[in-house]
Amino acid sequence: MFIVEETIPGTDAGQIPKQRGETLLDTAVRYTEERHWDVFPGTWLEAVDGVHRCSCGVVECPAPGAHPARSDWACQATGSATAVRRMWQMWPTASILLPTGHAFDTISVPETAGFLALARMERMELALGPVTLAPSRRMEFFVLPGAAAKAPGLIRSLGWSLSPLDLSVRGEGAYVAAPPTRFGSRGAVQWASGPTPANRWLPDAAELIPALAYACGRDRQDRRERRERREQ
Repeated sequence: MFIVEETIPGTDAGQIPKQRGETLLDTAVRYTEERHWDVFPGTWLEAVDGVHRCSCGVVECPAPGAHPARSDWACQATGSATAVRRMWQMWPTASILLPTGHAFDTISVPETAGFLALARMERMELALGPVTLAPSRRMEFFVLPGAAAKAPGLIRSLGWSLSPLDLSVRGEGAYVAAPPTRFGSRGAVQWASGPTPANRWLPDAAELIPALAYACGRDRQDRRERRERREQ
């Protein structure tokens, strides 16, 4: 059984709590009941000769224990708590994955740009949805569906080109790993900004992309300057 790590304090009854000892089944059910999100089980970690490997059997799996276990994973996704209980009773250590493009899309940015954007959004008093932080050092900002289609135009209207920015959008046909899913030995997905009653209504991509694009551009410039200093 995985341990659910408490990352965001709070006592509101409408919040998805991060309680130590809570099973993955309980957490998956909570996502369906409290947020009305579809979920589906992914792969899991297995101990092989003292090393935790992905249940898919690929030794060098790029996302061990945190990707779909079946090619038809979209057919598994469900918002039924009864179906979720049945699936996690069969695979109690399966990762919790959330399909995008239905209840939400996500805007994915590097961790450094994400924290810069969060600080900027706080100063601007923007309403945020949930935000995850993965061991891959990327953050996923939850926004209303349709962001995948809007993002390129929004970014161009700000004078940016999408290609040099390390910003992508997950929409229909994609998924994200939900806390407390673990990526092998690299750690678990956490909430950088957790689900609360206040952010049940998600922001539109147009509200967040200006700050996210600016942060990605700033992060890109900072990395380039650091590289140039090292080469001098």
